[in-house]
Amino acid sequence: MELEYVNEHIGRKIKDLRNRNGLTQQELADRTELTKGFISQLERGQVSPSIVTLLDLIECLGTTASEFFKEAEEEHIVFSEEGFFEKVDEAGNSIQWIVPAAQKYQMEPLLVLLKPHQSLEEDKPHDGEEFGYLISGKLRLYLGDKVYQVKSGESFYYPANRRHRIENPGSRPARFVWVSTPPTF
Repeated sequence: MELEYVNEHIGRKIKDLRNRNGLTQQELADRTELTKGFISQLERGQVSPSIVTLLDLIECLGTTASEFFKEAEEEHIVFSEEGFFEKVDEAGNSIQWIVPAAQKYQMEPLLVLLKPHQSLEEDKPHDGEEFGYLISGKLRLYLGDKVYQVKSGESFYYPANRRHRIENPGSRPARFVWVSTPPTF
């Protein structure tokens, strides 16, 4: 790794920590007995701090050397079909978990294929909200004592604090994206 890159990387991390702590360059300089000019050059990757100086800066910024040098785990943003998990029931209805391990997130998106004249199991009231977008087919949404008709290209959104159920009243399969928060599946 080139020294120039290392200096830029360290400088960027120092600047990010300083900003997160709400400090000006002058305030950080005062706390570390360095000059504002040195802090400015350091943040731009123009100087290399000694190990003692760097450790002092890291401590003044409220972290440890191990945390400072720990590389962040790369966030998984795009998911492909190979990583999806699918459950098919005896009637041929399919639920695909389209974000692997979504239960660790705040939302759980699903891709559902509901065969004609089939219904998903009734969901008991729970905390959270649910959203759906019907890609093709028809749906009937039972929410408490009310029934809603959903056509292709329409979406639905409701608090999940009432019993609810989704069925396909049509003669063609219904395909829809369903997002639940918090994850319940």
